Amino acid sequence: MFKAVANSPAALQSMWAGFGALAGGTLGAKLGEQIAVAIANRNRCEYCLAAHTVLGQNAGASVDEMTAAQAGHSDDARTAAALTFALKVVEQRAQVSDADVAQLRAAGFDDGQIVEILAHVALNLFTNYINVALDVPVDFPKVALK
Repeated sequence: MFKAVANSPAALQSMWAGFGALAGGTLGAKLGEQIAVAIANRNRCEYCLAAHTVLGQNAGASVDEMTAAQAGHSDDARTAAALTFALKVVEQRAQVSDADVAQLRAAGFDDGQIVEILAHVALNLFTNYINVALDVPVDFPKVALK
């Protein structure tokens, strides 16, 4: 993937900056990776699904947690709210309601974290689109799409 993105130094710099900024965010690596697998599955991006499954497990998520996140589910109410919102943003092209945002707040997310979820969505859409459009070969253990 990095080789493909490196065809544009500006795009590569943007992607790296996004990864770096979100790594310092308040959501945590585990939730970020759970969001990533949900979006990858929705967009049928086999590369991102495989990569973020490994990264999620490295961030402390169990195999079961990553499998559930892939389908947009979690036993943890806060994580479930974030996944539901992220997938709604993807599926409805960000046409979410005040009630959707209120559900995130009720789950314990503040306005900064809501924006951070949106940033994760945007960065994952970019990487999904790169991998799908350019048919980047998967160099992580494959994970079946749901």
